[in-house]
Amino acid sequence: MTSAALKTLIELLREQRAPVDASWEERRADMEERQRELELPDDVVCAPIEAHGVPCEWIHCGDERERVVLYLHGGGYTLGSIATHRHLIQRIARACGGHALAVEYRLAPEHPHPAAVDDSTAACRWLFEQGVDPQSVVVAGDSAGGGLAAATLLALRDSGGPTAAGGVLLSPWTDLTGSGESLRTKADEDPMVTAEGLTAMAAAYAPGRCGDPLASPYFGELGGLPPLLIQVGSAEILLDDSIRLAERAKAAEVPVDLEVWDEMIHVFQAFPMLDESERAIENISSWVRQHT
Repeated sequence: MTSAALKTLIELLREQRAPVDASWEERRADMEERQRELELPDDVVCAPIEAHGVPCEWIHCGDERERVVLYLHGGGYTLGSIATHRHLIQRIARACGGHALAVEYRLAPEHPHPAAVDDSTAACRWLFEQGVDPQSVVVAGDSAGGGLAAATLLALRDSGGPTAAGGVLLSPWTDLTGSGESLRTKADEDPMVTAEGLTAMAAAYAPGRCGDPLASPYFGELGGLPPLLIQVGSAEILLDDSIRLAERAKAAEVPVDLEVWDEMIHVFQAFPMLDESERAIENISSWVRQHT
């Protein structure tokens, strides 16, 4: 049974959908403005740095620093920033008993593929070069950031250097070609994401290259990746992007835990008013502590 909080949230999200003719600049400003309402706890300390020239931010939560979550924000590769996701990032970092390195990767259409994956892998390599044990690091992200997290793990594997202990993918966008059936079957349920919107973002980010495995990890050779945790809602058009990636990863003998959350929407973990959001982050915490 749909909770009152979820119903209210869905109504609000439908009202907040950006007009189809809004520019990228207008959409970015709107996303930034909506996130200003979420205040950070007093003990959160944010410290901007550069990692091999990539703007990043340490997000420290409390004194426990045993693990690092390297976090890649969502926004369809065209929107979003550390600022729009800082509240979610600190919640995940706190739950995992560590701190986060949030990456301000370059956005399209100004910086098309492979700019984002170049930035994320550079930041991860920088982290390892600081003496951080790769087995204490997980690469995480939501939506496009979830797909980028998977692409980052592919790039690290192919480089032959150290890689992270695992990946945490929240509602990941893993197939920019839009071949998943849920883009059509879940269109009426999803209050946030539309196939039209995804098509425009894919064209902006990877024109003519949407099938590239580092743009669409679903098409990659997945063998040799570290363990993955994938969380997705049953009421979102990107449902198949999670299910099909999990199936291909399992076929490649990659350890995968796939959680499909009933009635949940795209990146529901970002909405602290939902009980399911807190429970999902508790599951992330347990999984990360088990694999690092």
